[in-house]
Amino acid sequence: MTPGRPVPPPLAHPIPTAAAAPAAAEDTTAAGTGVLAAAYGAVSGDSGLVPLTVARRAPKPDDVEIAIEFCGLCHSDVHATRGEWGGQAYPLVPGHEIVGKVSRTGANVTDFAVGDRVGVGCMVDSCRECESCLDGLEQYCENGMTGTYGAKDRRNGDAVTQGGYASSIVVDRRYVLRVPESLDPAATAPLLCAGVTTFSPLRHFDVEEGDVVGVVGLGGLGHMAVKLAKAMGAKVVVFTTSESKVAAALELGADEVVLSRDEDAMAAANRTIDLIIDTVAAPHDLNPFFRTLRVDGALFQLGLPSEAMPPVNPGALIRRRIAYAGSLIGSIAETQEMLDFCAEHGVVADIEMVSAGQLNEAYDRMVAGDVKYRFVLDAGTLQAAAGKADA
Repeated sequence: MTPGRPVPPPLAHPIPTAAAAPAAAEDTTAAGTGVLAAAYGAVSGDSGLVPLTVARRAPKPDDVEIAIEFCGLCHSDVHATRGEWGGQAYPLVPGHEIVGKVSRTGANVTDFAVGDRVGVGCMVDSCRECESCLDGLEQYCENGMTGTYGAKDRRNGDAVTQGGYASSIVVDRRYVLRVPESLDPAATAPLLCAGVTTFSPLRHFDVEEGDVVGVVGLGGLGHMAVKLAKAMGAKVVVFTTSESKVAAALELGADEVVLSRDEDAMAAANRTIDLIIDTVAAPHDLNPFFRTLRVDGALFQLGLPSEAMPPVNPGALIRRRIAYAGSLIGSIAETQEMLDFCAEHGVVADIEMVSAGQLNEAYDRMVAGDVKYRFVLDAGTLQAAAGKADA
């Protein structure tokens, strides 16, 4: 296990700044007009999800228009649409785990063609000029990446981005992923958030055969961490507070399950783990998990609790040279690497398909933890677009 694995190269070279850019090529798409897309979204924090129509721009020279087939449901969609993260602009169409087929391309696009199956994850743009972007780490853009929904699109008149609970979307080619044909497209959708979020720290520490990876929590992120770590050859130990999750963890491929409320079981795990992926989004004490790490071990925090966590004991870190770190999704290059890795190893998410009319029920079930392990919207169940855009 090697900390600080080299960053993969950017998927595409950054374009020149606006001042230095050459004149744009003429848009030779078959139709130079935008479209109205059928969608589901929120019109207020307490409206629930309702049918909407969103306006999609005509593809610009570097754009790809995508006919959406499937979109995964992420817990962050619930927080955003219900206004739980403050100051949200409405109407809002969520969704950042998008899989579909290319329906049109701009004149400069040569890496995607009509009919290709592609994906879009959590970001649709970044500044492309800062050190992070130039290093191929767009998710850490120093000027702020542009989220797939609910963000101001600086290159398109500051229009608020609208996400993938929709029949189509238009995205700059640099932020579009190629989906390998061997992967089930519906079960691939959650890989674009949950998959890359867990893949990135595993690759950053270059997990390989013989390493022992601990996974705290067995939800949407946790089940992907188990599958990916096993595919990398690691022994996987799942930590859970629930006895009901033991059989499920073993079914996913975990080698061992530790009930974290059992002090004897936690003591037996002392100094046995190389890397922990913590996916729990509720406040919890990390110090018992630090004691399970070996010298030079690391704990990556992926879950983001809304309330303060219990304090970390620095002595636990110092005595074993332990690293406590965080990680945010993954770059475009790393996301493509993850998709190709999943195709090679036959890894996809465990999903439950829902129709547009079941979205509100699915949100309530997500909040209750009643999903095994990700919901995916069948975009073919959306109603027809209205004659006028809501957003």
